[in-house]
Amino acid sequence: MATQRVLPQSKESLLQNYNKRLKDDIRSILDNLTEIIKTAKIEDETQVARATQAEQDHYEMHVRAANIVRAGESLMKLVSDLKQFLILNDFPSVNDAISLQNQQLRSLQEECDKKLTSLRDEIAIDLYELEEEYYSSRHSHSSTEIIAEGHCDGEHLAK
Repeated sequence: MATQRVLPQSKESLLQNYNKRLKDDIRSILDNLTEIIKTAKIEDETQVARATQAEQDHYEMHVRAANIVRAGESLMKLVSDLKQFLILNDFPSVNDAISLQNQQLRSLQEECDKKLTSLRDEIAIDLYELEEEYYSSRHSHSSTEIIAEGHCDGEHLAK
């Protein structure tokens, strides 16, 4: 039963401590389960009365079952400790996740910039074509002729 709560100084020794706790708890479960199975076997007549032997076996099985439960709870605590260790000390994977997200966002930004540039170019071309059409149209020439010739009387405005 590894129930030590003293945290070692370095990460390496902490991981070794976790590994030792894991092996101790699994060994405890295996040993206790093996002993329960051995106790469940019916033996030949011994010097101890059968009722007394059954009571002793019953008590031993309860104790060993409690030991298995305790080892299982210790393993669950170990899993919790490992998760906490991973969350608090796994900076490379956190940095990798941040870098990946940055790359994805930069890629999205570049894609948006390209689309905006393309849209701007298309609008500029359309605007140029519209300006050429407007300035080359008859409406544009007639209004510039009126202003250029100085004919601002009501005759031309009625047309």
